[in-house]
Amino acid sequence: MEVTFNKTKIIATVGPASNNHEMLTALVKEGVDVFRLNFSHGKHEDHAKVVSYVRQINQELGTTVCLMQDLQGPKIRLGDVENGQVEIHAGDKIKLVCDNSVSTATRLSTVYTELARDVNPGDAILIDDGKIELRVISTDKDKEVEVVVIYGGPVKPRKGINLPDTAVSAPSLTEKDKEDLHFGLDNNVEWVALSFVRRAEDIVDIKRIIAERGKNTMVVAKIEKPEAIKNIDEIIAATDAIMVARGDLGVEIKAEDVPMLQKMIIGKCNKAGKPVIVATQMMESMITNARPTRAETNDVANAVIDGADAVMLSAETAAGAYPLETIRSMSRTIASVESHGEVFNKISFPNNNSGSFFSKMVIAHACTLARDTDAKAIVCMTRSGYTAFNTAKHRPKASIFAFTDSPKLLNQLNMVWGVRALLYEQEDSSTDNMLTEFRTILTKQGFLETGDVVVNITSMPVTDRTSANTIKLSRQ
Repeated sequence: MEVTFNKTKIIATVGPASNNHEMLTALVKEGVDVFRLNFSHGKHEDHAKVVSYVRQINQELGTTVCLMQDLQGPKIRLGDVENGQVEIHAGDKIKLVCDNSVSTATRLSTVYTELARDVNPGDAILIDDGKIELRVISTDKDKEVEVVVIYGGPVKPRKGINLPDTAVSAPSLTEKDKEDLHFGLDNNVEWVALSFVRRAEDIVDIKRIIAERGKNTMVVAKIEKPEAIKNIDEIIAATDAIMVARGDLGVEIKAEDVPMLQKMIIGKCNKAGKPVIVATQMMESMITNARPTRAETNDVANAVIDGADAVMLSAETAAGAYPLETIRSMSRTIASVESHGEVFNKISFPNNNSGSFFSKMVIAHACTLARDTDAKAIVCMTRSGYTAFNTAKHRPKASIFAFTDSPKLLNQLNMVWGVRALLYEQEDSSTDNMLTEFRTILTKQGFLETGDVVVNITSMPVTDRTSANTIKLSRQ
């Protein structure tokens, strides 16, 4: 029986509802490609158990599920609240203080010590995903801000604060993030997501730490600040992947602007050959319900049509009542969309002045050949992932199989659209022998059948794996 798989990948966040071996195994069988470890919650020992479970599951099932560590970033929050909740009302003039004391109805406190220095009169301060809005009247630029309440309501402990009009001075990589990052690198996570990215330098900083550790962990830049939108081209160029993190982004900017920004970012990432993730509230109702709303199903479908490499679930799989049903529903939606032709063959040819022009041209023509011959598979050998990433950007209908001798890359590629990676460590094969072996392996695993057309992307001589320079058309 021929084995098929969805091209668009599914990322599931691990939490109390899913952090055991049995549930993680079931989620993989339902279609999870990447597990997200949310370092805004949980202790290192809890995350270490999940890492161990996922590695075991890959061994047991022969899968290549990868891990994405999501760093908390400079999340600005309230402190504790008197009696667990206080009420504030529109028109009230109150103080916002930077001393992490207990909040009252007239004096809210924040754990962020630089807030009074960062804000200016007229700036908006949003609390609890924008449910509460304050406006700055004045600030002493030290510890105290006077604000007027625009929209009031109940104020609860530790709720997040967003500053959409303010240039926040806190670095994207906090001291907590650095400790968490070293833990992730020690445990060889394949991807690390940096929260509240504002500029390309934020990516350069975290990549420098990764390089100093001698690791090749890839970086996801989370787009959730207005500054990131302004600097999006530079951020895409600097990072390995992008996440459209619609939760905070939809608070920091107008919610009605998010859909078109999502499309814009996906388009830019597709053109650059950088994986792009769409995240937040994709199937939010399934935290408590066994079926998604029609709007949620449409949201997932539109992300796939737009060209997302992966769609991500948060509380749905971390704390929801129906994690398996959520993955099943998302997987079915992806499969339904991908049964139509709109998502495939978005082939674009490189400019003469683009980097690695010849390799990019070879890969683009290979995808054109796969389209015109109705090939079942595009097969490549990769050591860095370059050929696989650049093949995926053209969204071929043919499945992409990337053979690699890197165990880390084997899992890393599991987040890239349409790619299935396989380990191949033999060094002494000729090009023809190697390509024949690849087709034999894929046939044995059920990905190819007799008579299937295969487009091979390789380098000649075979020992030169620095660039793709050869296309070979085969029939199995």
